Amino acid sequence: MYENLKIKLNNLKNNKAFELTVVAVIIISALEIGAKTFTLPDTAISATHILDILITLFFLFEITVRFVADEDKKNFFKKGWNIFDTLVVAISLIPIDDSEMALLARLVRVFRVLRMVSVVPELRVLINSLIKAMPQLGYVILLMFIIFYIYAAIGSFIFNEINPVLWGDIAISMLTLFRIMTFEDWTDIQYETMEVYPMSWVFYLSFIFFTAFAFLNMVIGIVVNVMEDEHAKMRQEKQEALNKPTIEDLHKEILELKQILKRNSNDSKP
Repeated sequence: MYENLKIKLNNLKNNKAFELTVVAVIIISALEIGAKTFTLPDTAISATHILDILITLFFLFEITVRFVADEDKKNFFKKGWNIFDTLVVAISLIPIDDSEMALLARLVRVFRVLRMVSVVPELRVLINSLIKAMPQLGYVILLMFIIFYIYAAIGSFIFNEINPVLWGDIAISMLTLFRIMTFEDWTDIQYETMEVYPMSWVFYLSFIFFTAFAFLNMVIGIVVNVMEDEHAKMRQEKQEALNKPTIEDLHKEILELKQILKRNSNDSKP
């Protein structure tokens, strides 16, 4: 009985229509959350309340299907995305009316949109790539901070009298440098200092070369390399999943063996 239910739920979980339905419900949930930020009439508020209950019940059903159909239930909650989905669904069950945890429940309902990441494998690859790239990115970010600090100190010493709003101290200078790195009206800052120090363009161009060109390209290269590894791992897991026999296949093999044993026992009778 349980094995039959498990097979049916596993087929439902792997069904493409069911996956698209989950994605559609997540999109509807996002639209419903956005609608609540507007001033709505009483009828629309009641409709969104009912819709919120239906969405929560659907997510509860979906996470139950995934748990029951999972072959390794002991390790189900060892996966980060399963923990995230379960927490979002569990906290979504908290009533948001007249409750001390109303604000928390509303905020968690906003995070239901992030369930799109756990449902779509390609999005999971992107997030996993960013997380796994963090140790390598840490050294690049540290080196970038050192460059920021040096240039901010130089800029504060030299350009403080020209524009104290932008170069008043090292903290403000670092914010100004971030603006320069993102090319947000950086030429206005450059031309202002060039009126006093004509060679100050060297300061800006060298900083842009180090940060916007060199370091950002290093960050992109690290993330792309990790992403390629994640894609290769995902393709390998898909191939292993195709080669691995499912519960339904094992069930069919058991039935076939029973039929063979039954025929052999009938043939052996005198």
